[in-house]
Amino acid sequence: MGFQGFALFGLVLISAFCTSVFGNQEGFLSLSCGANTSFVDAWNISWISDGAYITVGNTTTVSFNDGNSTPSVSLRFFPDNSEGRKCFRLPVNNTATVLVRGRFYYKNYDGLNRPPYFGVSLGTTTVATVNLSRFDPWVEEFVWPVGKKETLPFCLLPRTGGGTPVISSLEVRPLPAGAYKNGTGEFLSNSLRKRFRVNCGYTNGSLRYPWDSYDRIWDPDMNFSPTRTSTGFEIQQQLNFSTIQESPPARVLQSARVLARREILSYYFEFDKMGDYYLGLYFAGILPVSSTFDILINGVVVEANYSIEKSKASAFFLMQKAVSSLNITLRNISFYPQVNALEVYEMVEIRLECSSTAVSALQVIQESSGADLGWQDDPCSPTQWKHVGCQESLVVSLDLSGLNLRSINPTFGDLLDLQTLDLHNTSLTGPIQNLDSLQELQILNLSFNRLTSFGSDFSRLTFLQIIDLQNNSLEGTVPESLGSLPNLHLLNLENNKLQGTLPQSLNKQTLEVRISGNLCLSFTPSTCVNVQPRPTIQTPQVTYFNMRKKHGHHRNAIIIGAVAGGAFALMILGLFIFMCTRRSKQSDDNPSTSGTDMRSWNAAKIFSYKEIRSATNNFKEVIGRGSFGSVYLGKLTDGKQVAVKVRFDRTQLGSDSFVNEVYLLSQVRHQNLVSLEGFCHESKQQILVYEYVPGGSLADNLYGSNSKKRTLNWVRRLKIAVDAAKGLEYLHNGSNPRIIHRDVKSSNILLDLEMNAKVCDFGLSKQVAQADATHVTTVVKGTAGYLDPEYYSTQQLTEKSDVYSFGVVLLELICGREPLSHSGSPDTYNLVLWAKPYLQAGAFEIVDDNLKGIFDLESMRKVALIASRSVERDASQRPTMAEVLSELKDAYSIQLASLAASGHSG
Repeated sequence: MGFQGFALFGLVLISAFCTSVFGNQEGFLSLSCGANTSFVDAWNISWISDGAYITVGNTTTVSFNDGNSTPSVSLRFFPDNSEGRKCFRLPVNNTATVLVRGRFYYKNYDGLNRPPYFGVSLGTTTVATVNLSRFDPWVEEFVWPVGKKETLPFCLLPRTGGGTPVISSLEVRPLPAGAYKNGTGEFLSNSLRKRFRVNCGYTNGSLRYPWDSYDRIWDPDMNFSPTRTSTGFEIQQQLNFSTIQESPPARVLQSARVLARREILSYYFEFDKMGDYYLGLYFAGILPVSSTFDILINGVVVEANYSIEKSKASAFFLMQKAVSSLNITLRNISFYPQVNALEVYEMVEIRLECSSTAVSALQVIQESSGADLGWQDDPCSPTQWKHVGCQESLVVSLDLSGLNLRSINPTFGDLLDLQTLDLHNTSLTGPIQNLDSLQELQILNLSFNRLTSFGSDFSRLTFLQIIDLQNNSLEGTVPESLGSLPNLHLLNLENNKLQGTLPQSLNKQTLEVRISGNLCLSFTPSTCVNVQPRPTIQTPQVTYFNMRKKHGHHRNAIIIGAVAGGAFALMILGLFIFMCTRRSKQSDDNPSTSGTDMRSWNAAKIFSYKEIRSATNNFKEVIGRGSFGSVYLGKLTDGKQVAVKVRFDRTQLGSDSFVNEVYLLSQVRHQNLVSLEGFCHESKQQILVYEYVPGGSLADNLYGSNSKKRTLNWVRRLKIAVDAAKGLEYLHNGSNPRIIHRDVKSSNILLDLEMNAKVCDFGLSKQVAQADATHVTTVVKGTAGYLDPEYYSTQQLTEKSDVYSFGVVLLELICGREPLSHSGSPDTYNLVLWAKPYLQAGAFEIVDDNLKGIFDLESMRKVALIASRSVERDASQRPTMAEVLSELKDAYSIQLASLAASGHSG
């Protein structure tokens, strides 16, 4: 074919290609950084402003003359005083693999002649360093495996002394499915950074869209050894390269570098650093004859007798580790060695993401603090958040000192890898709570707050080395659990309101205990008779005025009146102080705490402490423990077995919770709620006597011995769910006033010997006094893993908060695992975040192995969907407890019918 024929063929090819592809830019995102308007460039690519994808940075336009067709460009730059990551959030819409390309200009736009250098990151990984003092402009391009993400952070990372990061354009292009994974099983954990992409044998400029429908830029073949090229070969009509997943463009494959027989063809690439590199070679049979040759990399044969067949296309991929250069050689065997295109990428290992559980917890902490900490994307990578310390992808330290946190909300308990927690001077009040799950914790600083009691059980935190609680308002005695910590070497209790005898387990040479500034605290018993706390209200002062002598006959009356008036004023002031003190001691959670009121609450019986000791055989048999204290098995004089809960926290907070539980349980009666037999509130004792439910808790049965777990088949789990839902539905709709439980969890659902379920533990419950009230505003309390995220971000408690917690219980019943677990990968730590996507998609491979093959699919689907709806983050999207109960009843009926049809009894 002559030149004119070839040119005509090329025009026809281009015209056909443009007709099919031009204007079809589905999935393309082309951002002109700093631009104010949209435009279409010479390649017919549509560009828009980047303003919708980033919220920081200044913009400008720089004009220059470098001989090309773009005399000016818009820029977005980020001044040095703007700290932290500068991130674009790029929509990737679950595309498997994308190409991301950033173009960076400086061109002395600021007149300072100080070209910047800075890092560039994708997702969690720093993928390149841009140094505009070496090349200006500079382009960085990456192939990135998206996975299931909907957005991809692209960030500029300021470097100390590196000047102001700047960017001109940013492009995202979807790549064909399965591309760039041949030849290496490691690609899924790596990003590819483009180093070279060569249109072999072609020297007339770069080619890109529309010839490459994925808009890869193919550079001309020049400045490589050897320099001989052959171009202009006609692409055969029947050329087939559909087997190449990378889909190299036909326009690129029509040219090749070809050498004569018995010669070798070589390319040599040198890199600025040693690393791992990914190579792709593309071949097309555009010559009249087929050829065979060996492929050598750095002198080593990696593929012998490689053949190119006429009218067919093929590709060869491999990875070279720990090299600083590539010598690619094709050694002739028969006819002509050739290569049509090649790509060389640096492999950049993608850093693991922080667990979604930790990220969610930190975001909630940021919201509840009311401070904008700049926390976005991943806490650990590519750079660590302020106040956060990481080891690899694990959050191991958190320093929030000086923020206004007010309470230790339950989301702190989700940070399972924490080793250091510093919350000093954060306005914390109430009990020390929600730290029980932080089993890696070594240093805990809660000093200079207003904490009032030891609410957490420290016995599980066996790695604790330092506990600093100085300058708080801690009252009562020091708990025994602190003495059981084997690694503790400093316990600072200075300047609190503690008193009594310290546990002897703290009296050891390896442990320094600081106790000055308390009421009376020592290792030896002391009566503390002469210890006086500082008064919180100053004594009123009476001022006497000298009366003039001419008023002498009134003096006695005036003095008497002054004394009487002063006495009356003191009486009124005393009454006011009494009422304020009394009111301050009553939590907003609870009714009146007077003994007379408690006797009028219709509780079954008021026990004396002597009766309690007798019933429990002097507290002999412990059947449960928790942060509140211990539960003992007891037997009343009539032979009835009871569960006796003895609270160790006898501070005002503990008393409030105790009185609240007595009051609520005295008002409610339902077959699926644990009933109150009586209570003891004698000599500051806080003891509740419940009916004894002998089957243990749902948590015991789910996570106890395998034999226990195997007895919980699907129909029994459904029955338990229905029973518990009945109890909660009664609290929400059947009692007057309505009651929100506030601590629904599997350990608060008890089972009798027939596996009937009863909801227990109403210590944290709240009444909704007004019939039309939509929520109750209250301090966040509950259990980590079960707590409604909307509740602990807004402090507005609703019945939907119970629905969320019960949804977590349903997930436990389905999956057979706890809400927070340290086993498996970080993304499986949080049950809700892990299980919800599977269940919504009807993917039941995560169902508890003990249930596999023995559940009706429709029954499981119903429960999975209602559980998924119950744990929606937005409370308005959750069902009511009545709706949950209705769906569970249906699922239970379906399962029973299925068992009956199959001849099983369940």
